[in-house]
Amino acid sequence: MLLTKDIRNMSTPELETKLDNTREELFKLRFQFKTGQLTDYSRLSVTRRTVAQLATVLRERELAEQMRAAAEGEQK
Repeated sequence: MLLTKDIRNMSTPELETKLDNTREELFKLRFQFKTGQLTDYSRLSVTRRTVAQLATVLRERELAEQMRAAAEGEQK
């Protein structure tokens, strides 16, 4: 499980890669759950939470960039 401070210290490309990998892992866990092969059910919630954290930090950066662009546009 990643800590929020560790996630915030990652670069944007690293975050995007980590988010893709985590989503793929979540897909595999869901498949294992449905087929009855999953033994550690807590991994589902931890992985779901990690996906949400990564997506949130990416969205925060996207909004911050939009705010900077809007501020620069108003100054001109």
